[in-house]
Amino acid sequence: MAKQEEKLSFYDVKSKKKFETDEFEVRKKGDRYFAVAKSESGPHECWRVLGKDQAAKLK
Repeated sequence: MAKQEEKLSFYDVKSKKKFETDEFEVRKKGDRYFAVAKSESGPHECWRVLGKDQAAKLK
């Protein structure tokens, strides 16, 4: 995961908690863009949907 200039908030479904991080990567699946970060409470990933404009800005 690369460190970004901007912090994003993610929701960890497994631990049911929100967290903010600037260590995430932008991934494209189909026509959608996602920000993917490692969970603070375990080894799993947390995904957040991004718009095209926001994804282009963060790449």
